[in-house]
Amino acid sequence: MLLANATLATLNPPMLRSGHLVVEGDRIQSVLDTLPSDPSDEAVDCTGKLIIPGNVCAHTHLYSALARGMPGPRAQPANFLEILQLIWWRLDRALDEPGIRASALVGALDAVHAGTTTLVDHHASPNTILGSLDMLADGLESVGVRAVLCYEVTDRDGRARRDQGLQENDRFLSGKRRDLIRGNIGAHASFTLEDDSLSALAELARHHETGVHIHVAEAASDEEDSLRRSGRRTASRLADAGIFNRDSIAAHGVHLDASELALIQANGSWLVHNCRSNMNNSVGFAPVAGFGNRAALGTDGIDGDMFAESRTAFFRSREADLSTPAEAFAHLLAGGASLVAPYFGSPLGRIEAGALADLVVLNYDPPTDLHAANLAWHWMFGLTAGHVERVMVGGTWILKDGEIVGVDEEKVRAEARREATRLWRRMDEF
Repeated sequence: MLLANATLATLNPPMLRSGHLVVEGDRIQSVLDTLPSDPSDEAVDCTGKLIIPGNVCAHTHLYSALARGMPGPRAQPANFLEILQLIWWRLDRALDEPGIRASALVGALDAVHAGTTTLVDHHASPNTILGSLDMLADGLESVGVRAVLCYEVTDRDGRARRDQGLQENDRFLSGKRRDLIRGNIGAHASFTLEDDSLSALAELARHHETGVHIHVAEAASDEEDSLRRSGRRTASRLADAGIFNRDSIAAHGVHLDASELALIQANGSWLVHNCRSNMNNSVGFAPVAGFGNRAALGTDGIDGDMFAESRTAFFRSREADLSTPAEAFAHLLAGGASLVAPYFGSPLGRIEAGALADLVVLNYDPPTDLHAANLAWHWMFGLTAGHVERVMVGGTWILKDGEIVGVDEEKVRAEARREATRLWRRMDEF
């Protein structure tokens, strides 16, 4: 396959050049300055188009796709814990197989339309645990997106469900590997996990040679709980339990202090900033400037739109510090590809020979000059999901001219609306 006459761009390292891409199988075979003389099986003229690597959402909850517009809670939450108790823990308890499958499908569709090709999902459905990760994987595969999945282990629903959560992670990681789907170990947060549960999570991660995906210090209450339990701050408690390694993902990190950030970085774990969710839940302003090089962006389930997430994160940071450069958040967004690449054993987020061919074609006609030195500023002030025209994952087009390939999107969205209505009714039981 030949993608001809394109402008090729990457955020990290910042690169912008004209060229022609040759894709063979699931990878970029070569990047050429001149058109090849031999014809390709398929050629796409990308004159006037910008081609970028597919965006990565490094922390999300796909089941939130069915929450958009749902009725408000029985009472107005006064803090983050009440938001969980009155909204999200009721929703996840109401999830069953049809709802899980519908959320995966419609969540994947929305992500693809926004140019997101990989989703790092953190799933919870306490009344439908066993097999839930395969339900998600089936839906994601049918759309053609790449994903890293886990089940959220917690003690908040009792020991039996905790054990089922551990079993689901183990079962999924022990099963036959899918082409586009990988797994890691899921954990809710320090404040809903006992010491023996943390030990079991760490042991399971060691057994499967993978990391733990966990919420860390999202709200001040997580730190307060850890201090009451152990006399240590959250990151210290988790590190002592063996939760952090180079494949682990610490989501949010809003209330981490400098010593905790240093501890997570010393263990090589990833920190994922979820700006819009933090703002929505009023949990505080994350110390994202101290997150270091192994940092990425997620949406926490708000949607799959990394253009919107990166712009909001940039503007929120500028509000606090006018010296914040756009490049800092371009680097943060690009970190998602570096996070997931080891799970797939191949380069992602790059336009070079040998990299996986996860690509997005943007119809972006800038009103000013565009070059490598100002690409990040065009990203924050110009580029949106509305510019997405085509999306490729692993060398296969999954979106062409704004239309999902091989999926009846109208049917999927109609089914999602039915399942959402049913899910909202089921929430009244919890």
